[in-house]
Amino acid sequence: MKDSILQAKTIDVHAHIVLSESMHSAGAYGPEIGHNADGQPWFRIGDYVLQGVSYENSAFMDMDMRLKAMDKAGIDFQVLSPNPLTYFHFIESPQAINFCQRHNDELQLRVAHAPHRLAGLAALPMQDISAACEELERAILELGLIGAYIGTDIGRPLDSPEMDPFYEKLVALDVPLFIHPAPAGIDGPKGDSNLNRFDLDILTGFAAQETIAVATLIFGGVLDRHPTLSVCFSHAGGAIPMLIGRLNEAGNRRPWASENLRKDGAFESYLSKLWFDAHIHDQRVLDFVVTILGKDNLVLGTNFAGWDQHHIHGDDVWLNCLADNARRLLRFN
Repeated sequence: MKDSILQAKTIDVHAHIVLSESMHSAGAYGPEIGHNADGQPWFRIGDYVLQGVSYENSAFMDMDMRLKAMDKAGIDFQVLSPNPLTYFHFIESPQAINFCQRHNDELQLRVAHAPHRLAGLAALPMQDISAACEELERAILELGLIGAYIGTDIGRPLDSPEMDPFYEKLVALDVPLFIHPAPAGIDGPKGDSNLNRFDLDILTGFAAQETIAVATLIFGGVLDRHPTLSVCFSHAGGAIPMLIGRLNEAGNRRPWASENLRKDGAFESYLSKLWFDAHIHDQRVLDFVVTILGKDNLVLGTNFAGWDQHHIHGDDVWLNCLADNARRLLRFN
């Protein structure tokens, strides 16, 4: 794996996978896959049913199809992550633990199918921090996965003191944490009902969750308590670049802000300690993101095989920059 990733010109860190062997491993919550009488596919997680998305016989589940699609898309190396629909952060701990263990075991086998092209990120039962730490350690040290992958909403604030042992474990193992939203209400609290139309739970809800998560880590002092922690957010951190002025001002003026935030541009300086994937879809927005976040902590993300798969574009200098950044983030530099 190491030689391949060192030579890769394109490294995709935003690529979800669905594992047939993990079906029915979360008890009554599934996951479960099937077809309606008219042949239309469905995917069930608890009471939530996703209609019309075919995971079977696609690059989500078929590794040979994935590798061929990677070749066609110009992706040299890909880091596989859990499907956000199956985080299971809000179900009972035993079922979540069982699912994550099964998922990670099977993910390791998928990576072994093509270790020169693939690596994996661990699913974790975040409702039980002790169990999450144990599974993270097992996934890294025994299975050879290279980081962790969780949702933005895990049932407790990301800056909660209860999270500190988890962050300490990440630092001790020297692996990155990837954070990506899931549609509200899958196995946790329902979101704003206005998001139930036009896919707004994904189109705008994700951006809101990412923005809140980034702000929580910074305003909540997580990066002060764990200065060597590496966290990567999807979709360039949601609305963070657009809100940078207000967030800087809040750090300067609001009574809850720590002393470390009470200087011009302090919030913005903390952003340089975080990582973001560039799954954005618009060059104008990407140019703005680079202006605010810089380019040194941006990595390539495609949402591979998804409805909004991001095509590879940019000159060799840009792609080499993203690949070099990914190698640093993934500890292959």
